[in-house]
Amino acid sequence: MHIDARNIPDQTLIEGDICIIGAGAAGISMALEWINTPYRVILLEGGGFEYEAQMQDLYKGKTTGQRYYPLESARLHYFGGTTGHWAGFCAPFDPIDFKKRDWVPHSGWPIQREDLDSFYARAHKNLDLGPYDYHPSYWKAKDPSLDSLPFNEAVVFNKMWQFSPPTRFGTKYKETVVHAANIHLYTYANVTNIAANELVSTIKEVTVKNFSGKTHTVKAKYFVMACCAIQNARLLLASNKQLPKGLGNRNDLVGRYFMEHLEIKSAELWLVKPELLKLYAIDYGKTKARAELAISEEKQREFQILNGTASFTPLDIARKQPAFIDMWTADTAQTKKNMEKFDQAEKKGSSKKGYRSFQLFTRIEQAPNPNSRITLDTEQDALGVPRSILHWELTPLEKRSIRTIYELIGQQLGIASKGRVRLMEYLQAENDKTWPEFTGGGWHHMGTTRMSNDPNLGVVDANCKVHGINNLFIAGSSCYVTAGAPNPTLTLVALALRLSDHIKSRVATKA
Repeated sequence: MHIDARNIPDQTLIEGDICIIGAGAAGISMALEWINTPYRVILLEGGGFEYEAQMQDLYKGKTTGQRYYPLESARLHYFGGTTGHWAGFCAPFDPIDFKKRDWVPHSGWPIQREDLDSFYARAHKNLDLGPYDYHPSYWKAKDPSLDSLPFNEAVVFNKMWQFSPPTRFGTKYKETVVHAANIHLYTYANVTNIAANELVSTIKEVTVKNFSGKTHTVKAKYFVMACCAIQNARLLLASNKQLPKGLGNRNDLVGRYFMEHLEIKSAELWLVKPELLKLYAIDYGKTKARAELAISEEKQREFQILNGTASFTPLDIARKQPAFIDMWTADTAQTKKNMEKFDQAEKKGSSKKGYRSFQLFTRIEQAPNPNSRITLDTEQDALGVPRSILHWELTPLEKRSIRTIYELIGQQLGIASKGRVRLMEYLQAENDKTWPEFTGGGWHHMGTTRMSNDPNLGVVDANCKVHGINNLFIAGSSCYVTAGAPNPTLTLVALALRLSDHIKSRVATKA
């Protein structure tokens, strides 16, 4: 059922059993889990069904520290959320990502990889992926031409990615949600405040507003915030009428540990003879799976580095492509043109004979850093909510890890007599801690409401419930403790399904 919140009487009281704030990948995945149940689910979306500049402006904010993209361009504010410009890259986190690593400060999840495996498999259906099988042997059996570089897997291994079409949640699931009798989707319902009881132990209601001047109140037994890492933190911090520091922020953790994937050109690969490296290639819209090079858990421990991967682009193509940080602008039309030029360069350079030289491109986790964070600005948006300030701060560990990754890859190529790796200039001096101008991120916002069973170390517990508040949960990548190497979408959908099951068990217990 769909209701436009601009078209109902001002000061309408909306009531349900569960209120999900945000209709992106996490929020929609949760809503789908409740269809045909006896519970009334309120799904709140701030925008409509299409892009609107006025709505997008609500995401505008400031950035400090490491150069970053305009905040209003990094997330989409309408039904389906940022799946509207998602590229479809999917891979599960590695077991090491969940473990406490002595060389990675603030690492260690309260759950392990095996706790998510069944939910990863379920998430594949939501994302239109193939079987939950990421072993290179499975994909090589389907296509024997997917030859692997001859690495010692105890050092460098092939980490597989699968590709969603990509699934646009706003398109694929619109009719399902709109026609579900017990799912009440309210569009143009921007949450501007969350209110608790006197002890701030239970959420009573949320306030929603829109540009038609309407204000409504939503009451429910359970509330789930699924607004993305920046907006989840922003809304908790802005809901500060009862607690000056904001909800869930007694220990000053909300907004901290913002993480991105560093995505950056890093090295060149020169082979002895031309090769297609088909296992590592991608043809957008056609490729179902490909590999990237990753470092084994044992070597990560030995060299005390972060988890990251290396992908391949033919060098003559890569040299014609701008850095990601220069392509994504606040001007949506210009960004689209930049992306089209990027894709055209890739298609024009295709070869059936193979290549001798490739650019190696890094995707690596950012070390959890409490100084990398979201805070509130004094400036407010058009609905009266303070805007976000992102301070993105990196550490020396990221750069040392990238350098070590390519040293290990280079050594393995040399041992196999396949070729050589040449580091880009910014990586050649071991004591150089600066970053080049083309340093960018993957538009992968993580952290800000991190998970820990200790309220002194995290905002939510292992079940994504906000510490100290018995009916407020958070869905999505803001709960991540570490960022891993893979893109966050598959894991955030898996976590949303796990959270949905948890709330169902709570509801059933109280029934």
